Amino acid sequence: MTGFRRHLGVAAAIVGLAVVLAPKAGAVEPVTLGGGSGIVVDGGTLCTLTAIGHDNRGKLVGFTSAHCGGPGAPVAVEGADAAGVVGVMVAGNEALDYAVIEFDPQKVRPINNVNGFQIDGLGPDPAFGDVACKLGRTTGYSCGVTWGPGEDPGTIVNQVCGQPGDSGAPVTVNNRLVGMIHGAFTEELPTCVVKYIPLHTPAVTMSINTQLADIVAKNRPGSGFVPIGAR
Repeated sequence: MTGFRRHLGVAAAIVGLAVVLAPKAGAVEPVTLGGGSGIVVDGGTLCTLTAIGHDNRGKLVGFTSAHCGGPGAPVAVEGADAAGVVGVMVAGNEALDYAVIEFDPQKVRPINNVNGFQIDGLGPDPAFGDVACKLGRTTGYSCGVTWGPGEDPGTIVNQVCGQPGDSGAPVTVNNRLVGMIHGAFTEELPTCVVKYIPLHTPAVTMSINTQLADIVAKNRPGSGFVPIGAR
């Protein structure tokens, strides 16, 4: 009987372990999210995530354009309806057009490479002639030269294209994040290259350094931001 009881105890332990390791019914796997991913703000506004990483509080945070939504707006991932709301906007500045998103680390797996678009950290504001690249959920990948500062504080003009939904799209130079797509430089030309028209309007990029400096100055969530995979 002693041996029989011992076997029963082992069997019970195995069953208990199996219960612990078994996935919960209806559990949803974390969604992958990185700079260039499409996001849905407040249930319907399509925009692009600029980047994702951690701030000096250890929180998982990301950024997009402020004109996508304001503080309190829920954020979901485009094409991942089962995941539901994965974050919420917690701060923003309309003048500098940035919004800070705090993500649920149980629902999001942060990455620094989306469809081959790599973000290795933060970079300085680009100078005239620097080649900048962007990844937007609407128009995808495009690159072009930097023309210089824009008319408004914190803006940079780059020969990349953008259309609705690309707002917040990351702009990089040498795989270093330098800004996010704000809008088109002019309405006089197409916003992206179309057939038979090889010229398109430049995009206005908001400087990520100007935005992060404002966040730090106001001690907002996102202060001390370090992108995932920063080198």
